Amino acid sequence: MNIDDSVHISGKWRFRFVYGVALLLFLIAGGRLFYLTVVDKDFLQNQGEIRAVRTEAIPATRGMILDRRGEPLAVSTPTWTIVANPKALWKIPRDPSLNIGPEQEIKRLAEVMGVGRAWLQERFEANKTRSFMYLRRQIPPHEADAIMAAHVVGVSKTKEYKRFYPAGEVASHVVGFTNIDDKGQEGIELAYDQALEGQPGRRSYVKDLSGNIIRGVGVEEAEHPGESIELSIDLRLQYLAYRELKAAVTEHRATSASAVILDVKTGEILAMVNQPSYNPNDRSKLEYEELRNRAVIDLFEPGSTMKPFTISAALMSGQYTTETTIDTSPGYLRFGRFTIRDAANYGVIDFEKLLIKSSNVGASKIALSLPQDAVWNMDYELGIGSPVGIGFPGEASGVLPSHPKWHPSEIATLSYGYGLSVSTLQLAQAYMTLANGGYRVPVTIFKQDVPADGKQVIPTKVAHDVVKMMESVVQRGSGKAAKIPGYRVAGKTGTVHKVGSKGYEYDQYIALFAGVAPASNPRLAMVVMINDPKGREYYGGEVAAPVFSRVMEGALTTLNIYPDLPEGLREVRLEPKKAPYQVVQGG
Repeated sequence: MNIDDSVHISGKWRFRFVYGVALLLFLIAGGRLFYLTVVDKDFLQNQGEIRAVRTEAIPATRGMILDRRGEPLAVSTPTWTIVANPKALWKIPRDPSLNIGPEQEIKRLAEVMGVGRAWLQERFEANKTRSFMYLRRQIPPHEADAIMAAHVVGVSKTKEYKRFYPAGEVASHVVGFTNIDDKGQEGIELAYDQALEGQPGRRSYVKDLSGNIIRGVGVEEAEHPGESIELSIDLRLQYLAYRELKAAVTEHRATSASAVILDVKTGEILAMVNQPSYNPNDRSKLEYEELRNRAVIDLFEPGSTMKPFTISAALMSGQYTTETTIDTSPGYLRFGRFTIRDAANYGVIDFEKLLIKSSNVGASKIALSLPQDAVWNMDYELGIGSPVGIGFPGEASGVLPSHPKWHPSEIATLSYGYGLSVSTLQLAQAYMTLANGGYRVPVTIFKQDVPADGKQVIPTKVAHDVVKMMESVVQRGSGKAAKIPGYRVAGKTGTVHKVGSKGYEYDQYIALFAGVAPASNPRLAMVVMINDPKGREYYGGEVAAPVFSRVMEGALTTLNIYPDLPEGLREVRLEPKKAPYQVVQGG
């Protein structure tokens, strides 16, 4: 074998060796590729998804809140929220010559958002290790589109819902409001948040390295809208009551006020209004005191509005009849240093005149002649001292004191509405029971198709007799301003001294009127409470009764409740109706 043959054989083996190694490497690579893509493909897919696929919640539409006629009180409108991925933005390579880098992106974003560049850059720097940051929440579509048109790295938009309240301040204390995360904060929105909020869904999408959405992968779980809630509130009556109450507070320079209208037969709350109020669509200047639903939270001594129930207890005892008379001479009643007084010495009076003149002495003597717990039992059966139970946040239970042995002065003061405390809603519930023939049904904030079962707490005849006596208060007594043309009205005024740090304040009052109509067959019960009127007028008959008259007249007309006064006895309202007070609605 010569040298040329040796070289040829050596070169041939080197070629085969290299070829074999290359083939082996190819087979190894192919095998590994086959293993990863076929055998162990789940691992690669999982790793890819970790780096590119994201899952986000699909917000569920919050349920609507409606009045009894289907008018919207709270609705959700779709909006857009702008979010950013600070971590992705700070990964952008810097190239000043090409005007590329995080600072340049922030500058463009600041310009399109209309904010300071320094402020925005400070936010991005403070969150540079995070992959999520809110930039602007719940903005209209055109604003979101303008920001997205800038194509800033890591900036995207997501859909959210914003709550809108068509009735504005008129129904704010009933409906309440939600925060920016759509969670209930007050009123029905808070009390029934879980039912209203619904169930959010989930969807997946693919993002690029800059955090921009490339495509959607699909919906993993569909969202379920929240339940809609139908309230017993009649928005027509709500507007009417709110307007008149606001006008009265302004006219008499009162600190606050509340009013409630109840359906006598069903216990439904048809209107519940307060002053001061707030616009839930614009809470930029909201003050804490404006949030109070005073009709269910604030307590006060009901004063003379409790006298009809003292008379009810007397008639139920069997010791008295409607013809019984009481000697109130000499116009006062002493218990040691404590003296109960009437405005004058009314002498011998019957129950009807007791209510007309609002005799404290007469009510006290009746209560003292009964078993010591008779008046207390009457008040308790009417719901005084217990929550009404409408499920409202912060609902007060009131105060009905109980003593193992009553002092005579305590029994006396209880008979004319001092020494206990109620809310406007509780007092309305008591008058509703009296108007319903003594049959107490549960009060509700929800529309009722069928009245709930109740309890007879006052005999029907006694209830009818007391309502008839209360008609005289409106016809000939302190409640004349509560008259309504064409209708018989029954009610009772109350003027209560406010309690201060050192006892009763003799220059601060609560003005009250509680009544029912039409008196021949009551359909509606209403209580008006005006706190601390500062004008010349401060009596319940001067301040609260006119509000009752205007609101109840409108309510009876709106609900098509036929007048019950004979044609010849119908009066025409002589004083002009007040012009509607401006009410803030939607925005």
